[in-house]
Amino acid sequence: MVQRIIPIQSPNYLPPKALEQRLDITGIFGNSNPLALEIGCGTGHFILELATSQPQTNFLAIDIYNKGCLKTCRKLDSAGLSNVRVLRAEARFLLFNGLTPASLSAVYINCPDPWPKKRHRQRRLVNREFLDILCHFLSGGGELFFATDVEDYARDVADTLRDLPVYHNQLATEISLQLPGYPSSKYMQRFLEQGQPIYYQHHQRDPALPHRKFTEPIVQHGFRNSWQKTDHG
Repeated sequence: MVQRIIPIQSPNYLPPKALEQRLDITGIFGNSNPLALEIGCGTGHFILELATSQPQTNFLAIDIYNKGCLKTCRKLDSAGLSNVRVLRAEARFLLFNGLTPASLSAVYINCPDPWPKKRHRQRRLVNREFLDILCHFLSGGGELFFATDVEDYARDVADTLRDLPVYHNQLATEISLQLPGYPSSKYMQRFLEQGQPIYYQHHQRDPALPHRKFTEPIVQHGFRNSWQKTDHG
């Protein structure tokens, strides 16, 4: 079923054609404040609270769904925030086409699709390959936050991060059921209200390890971003 594209008329929205070249972050925001990224903004509850609490940080909030981007923009517009831009983009496509190495002060990933069936787990976004790629886009000392409602996914990510010396755990344990001051998405809040746990992780990129040169892979249009072939809004 083809998703109906609803035009988004918002000053906080960057159309897909913006990724035809590297993003001019300073020009987009009109300042050189630190840049953070939320991968999977849903309907905008999380980024609204986060951006309100950090006015001196610029945020990119991405999602692959048009309707989620639309709802996020509506919340940001109503709140009068100017430090967030929303893009309809797949994470790897954004990294390689829109950003430069060491450009992110923080990355937030909340409850990505867990692909619970074993035969589908290779489709999970947060795996060793992705975490290895992500460290090149985090600045020295940049932070990575990961939250999921699926314990198996949380443990897989924790095991992987433990084997990557570029990331240092910032919590008392590898996985925590509480992260004070951390906003909740609408999805996360629903689980918490039902008494179901959210599994949090917080890591920091080692500032002493250099950003080695690497060859950027060609990010193919796949099952998660095939829409980019036709969506030029």
